[in-house]
Amino acid sequence: MWATADSRMVMLERAKAIIRQEAAALESLSNRLDESICMLAASILSSTGMVVVCGIGKSRLVGEKISASLASTGTRSITLDPVDALHGDLGRVRAGDVILALSNSGETAELLQFIRAVRHLRVIVAAITGRACSSLAHAADVVLDIGLTPEACALGLAPTTSTTAMGAMGDALALILQERRGFTRQDFARLHPSGSLGRELNASRRSDVAG
Repeated sequence: MWATADSRMVMLERAKAIIRQEAAALESLSNRLDESICMLAASILSSTGMVVVCGIGKSRLVGEKISASLASTGTRSITLDPVDALHGDLGRVRAGDVILALSNSGETAELLQFIRAVRHLRVIVAAITGRACSSLAHAADVVLDIGLTPEACALGLAPTTSTTAMGAMGDALALILQERRGFTRQDFARLHPSGSLGRELNASRRSDVAG
């Protein structure tokens, strides 16, 4: 059954309010950003390994996108489920890797256990968290603090504003790394041989070569 005109208007206004709330959280994040992201970028650029992104629940899903963005813009990266890591997949981590751990609360038990387990290797641990005084933050070498902001969910529970902030922080990291590496359109085309974007970039590359 279609909603009434009044209920549609209420839903529309609520949707707009949610987006405004998330936009405000991103503006706040840009203002609180400090040189920690520069320190992390420098560590990744000088690393001999890859960026291993990990998290639990919604943070893991955001981490998968961050890892994919890193990989497609010139920074080698994988995702690793902390639970799987504690049951054998810890062997995927090597000395020289950078661990990027995501947790809004910074108190996710499985993630903290994973960080403790990986410390026997020569790795750098970075955290994206909403609590700069959390257990995860204390365990990390570099902390990217997204701050604690109310979730857009009416119950204040579903990860919404926090995951938006995490994703934006990941985008910022991936793109400053891309620029520092001198990653070009040609490099991007090489990593995107298919799909509409790949076809467009490779057609442009062939045209440049022919010209």
